[in-house]
Formats: sequence, structure tokens, C-alpha cells
Amino acid sequence: MIEAVSRILSQCGEPDSPLPATELYNEGWMLRLVLDWLQRHPGINHVLSPVAGARWASEVLLASRFLPTRRGDPLGEGFTHADGVVGHFDVRPARGDLVLRPDATQLIVIEAKLGSPLSAGTRNSPDYDQAARNVACIAHVAPQLQRPAFFVLAPKEQIGAGVFGELISRDSISAKVSKRCRAYEGVHDGWLAEVFEPALRRIELGLLSWEDVLAGLPNGDGGSELREFYARCLDFNPLRMSRNAGPVPC
Repeated sequence: MIEAVSRILSQCGEPDSPLPATELYNEGWMLRLVLDWLQRHPGINHVLSPVAGARWASEVLLASRFLPTRRGDPLGEGFTHADGVVGHFDVRPARGDLVLRPDATQLIVIEAKLGSPLSAGTRNSPDYDQAARNVACIAHVAPQLQRPAFFVLAPKEQIGAGVFGELISRDSISAKVSKRCRAYEGVHDGWLAEVFEPALRRIELGLLSWEDVLAGLPNGDGGSELREFYARCLDFNPLRMSRNAGPVPC
């Protein structure tokens, strides 16, 4: 059966393919291929490389500080879907959410973009954007970790055009999360001051371009193939230069 799946996927991008090209040539698969390559080449010192004993996973759920407390909670939100995570963690089988290991020293959350901007917010909090949401979740699931990280990985052209602007900044993230907490009228004030703000000062934030990440890989052992795959991804994913996508469901 796996052979059949591989055969069908291998036709993506061809005129007679039964699947849209973007089923394969998308940011999700691009990120998985990069993280898999880095996992298999521990001698490469890269900001996204797993350290000793670490792993990577995609489509992991991050628990939110603001989960609904009752049915129809007008402020609550669901778990955040992380495109990629690197570090010392396990994934709970039943729910698919991340659990940090007690001895963890690494946690990197990656939001992968290939054409689209960051989501503007959630249905219940329209300006609580994707960057703020991810960082708040990191602070919630890894409050004591010394140097967690959140990176947005995107095409260099979009980064240069300012598509992500100041969203990946401490000031923007702090303001968005503070406003989110204020909506609860004091319930989360202690967490904001004692957990989130100290975590935000420790977290590494950054915008990485696919082009720079791929340029650092050698030509042999799959490096060239990864760059070719990225070129095909760009063929099938037009770059949008607007700042924000719409809100995501809660």
C-alpha cells in the first residue's frame, strides 16, 4: 500500500496527475524534508538541527492557555497546530498534543510559509495573530525552558517585501498576548506577569528564508534535490504580498 501512495504522489505536478500539485509541493512537505535531512546529518550545525536526544515532528498540537472552559466559551480557543517542532518532547497518542520531557533542553516551533502570510487571529480574538498565538503556547507548554525558539520559515521575497513585518517582534507579541489576557478580566494576569513575560524575554524569535536554509546544505546527499523540490514548490504556490491572512477557527 505504501508503494501505491508513493506512486500516486510521484505524479504530482504532471499533466495527468490524479492529485493537485500542491498535495505534495507545499510548505508542509518542504519542512518535513528539511527537518528529516538535518536529523540524518548530525554533523551539520544549523539553527534548526536537533541536538543530542532530540527529534522532530510535524502537525503537532500545542496546548493553549486559553482553552475553552465551557461549551460556547466566547473567549476560548482550541489547540494550535505547529507546522514543525524540534526538541525533546513526546506526542500524546490520543490527542496528538506535545508534552515536553522533564529533562528537555531544546524546543523549536516552526511556522512554515510558502506563499501565504501569517493568520491575523482567531474567530474569538481577531487580532491575536499566528506569531503571538504560537509564542503564548510555547510559554504555556515549556514555562521553565531556558532557550526555546519560534521561527517563521518563508520565501526570501516575501520576507524582503515586509509581509511579516513587525509581527515577529517581542513588542508586537507582548502587546497581542497582553490584550488577550485582559479580555479575561484578571484571570490570567498572574500567568502573564510571572510566566509569559519572562519566557518571552528568553525565547529566540526569527524569520528564516527557505533560500538561506537550503543554501547551507551541501550539493551531495540530497541537498541539490531539496533545492529542486523547493523550486517546484514555488512554481505551484504563488507568493502573496499582503500582510495578514484571515482569522483561523477557534
